[in-house]
Amino acid sequence: MSTVKRYAALDAMRGLTVAAMLFVNNAGDWSHVFPWLEHAAWHGCTPADFIFPFFLFILGASLAMSLDAQLGKGMDVAAVRKGILWRSLRMFLLGVVLHLIAWALIDGRHFRLMGVLQRIGICYAVAACLIIHVRQLSRQVMICIAAMLAYWALLAWGGSYEPHLNLVDKIDTAILGKLAYSYDVQTGLAQEPEGLLSTLMAMASALFGVWAGRAMRDGQLKQMLAGAAGLILLALIWAAYLPFNKQLWTPSFVCWTSAWAILLLLVMHVLIDKQGWPAIGKSFGVNAIAAYAGAWLATCVLAWTGWDNLIYQQIFAPALVSRFSADSSSFAYAAAFTLVFAALTFAMNKKGWRITI
Repeated sequence: MSTVKRYAALDAMRGLTVAAMLFVNNAGDWSHVFPWLEHAAWHGCTPADFIFPFFLFILGASLAMSLDAQLGKGMDVAAVRKGILWRSLRMFLLGVVLHLIAWALIDGRHFRLMGVLQRIGICYAVAACLIIHVRQLSRQVMICIAAMLAYWALLAWGGSYEPHLNLVDKIDTAILGKLAYSYDVQTGLAQEPEGLLSTLMAMASALFGVWAGRAMRDGQLKQMLAGAAGLILLALIWAAYLPFNKQLWTPSFVCWTSAWAILLLLVMHVLIDKQGWPAIGKSFGVNAIAAYAGAWLATCVLAWTGWDNLIYQQIFAPALVSRFSADSSSFAYAAAFTLVFAALTFAMNKKGWRITI
């Protein structure tokens, strides 16, 4: 392909995924959250656990189309690779800066080196380099399968899949230590949901997106459906030996979430790109990183000024707790927060503004 066709379904799915990120990250009262809006405590997979792998999946799908078009034009591989690596570095550094801001503004917050944008940056670079340097689909699949099996073997060699006893947590404790998401001063143990070794499997989520994006572009919709069905079956079988686990990003979790991502993309492609349904979420999707970073900054400022608690306690709690429940009130705050950014991104899209890094 020499030109890039923009699929509204991809933008819409990316946008809905970012909106879901904002929603689950901004509860009004963290002691009152509906269970389906919380991540699984350890093993298992809740609706909230699908959000990040869906974003990585869409990242892969978009990346495949963009790079295939660039390489199809005969662009210099070294120049393309340089652009990819610089963008990856910018995403990683933006994530670090956002964590520094949170550490500076929010009481009790410690600095965390890794995070969502950092993992996205790493996965972006690795998936892109694989697309550039390993052009054959069969070889890409073999690399992905080998990575999943190697990761499973490493976890098994580590001796446990339980918190702090597994190899992922041991590596994060040894290398990240106090820079991890959580660190126990007394025990010296750390945990990092976006940790080092588990990022290996997060890359697999992006690769499934690469293949699904190409299949959609080439009109291979039946193959997408068959692939999703096969992944669901594989995930259920694999989960009997290695449970779904977002923190460890287990191969069974990769297969399970990728299967549903394929199905969602397939449905949205048929409805939006083929039948002309409105691309709900598209405005979020074309400014995804800007929306995520903007929401992060807003959360930090609200916490720093105390306005988050003031708004919740003075507006949402009095109006909703007695009539419905504390969970409903917390839910409404998150919905209102997300709708503010939905309105902002809608206005940006109307004006043709697009912020990229």
